[in-house]
Amino acid sequence: MELTGMTTLIMVYDMKESMKFYRDLLGFYVAETSGGDDYYWAKLTKDGMSLMLNTAYEGDNRPRTRDTQKIRVHNDTIFYFDCKDVHDCYRYLKNKSWPVAEPVTTHYGMEQVYTNDPDGYEICFQHPVKARSAFGY
Repeated sequence: MELTGMTTLIMVYDMKESMKFYRDLLGFYVAETSGGDDYYWAKLTKDGMSLMLNTAYEGDNRPRTRDTQKIRVHNDTIFYFDCKDVHDCYRYLKNKSWPVAEPVTTHYGMEQVYTNDPDGYEICFQHPVKARSAFGY
């Protein structure tokens, strides 16, 4: 079996708000949508990555506020984005007034910066502190 890629689909409360985060803030491009100005599904791409967004509620079925139970479930999902410099990611998000934790270095040798998207999905930007050899050092 030959696999050539993978795309994750996440359910979002507000498509416009999610597009502001993934497209406008993180720089993803809109590859496809379900059509029209008020679309409920979109496929986004950036640098060989792809992500699909689908509204959790259609039309007038959306409640006035987010369901806190759904947001709690999102804590089980973390998106790890590899980057060249986590400090640049941190400064970029801070300059855009997006809430972001300060960079940390893990015990396993990764520099990481954490934030959340509008629906509570955790986002981590990471980079190895130093390159490791094939032997693990």
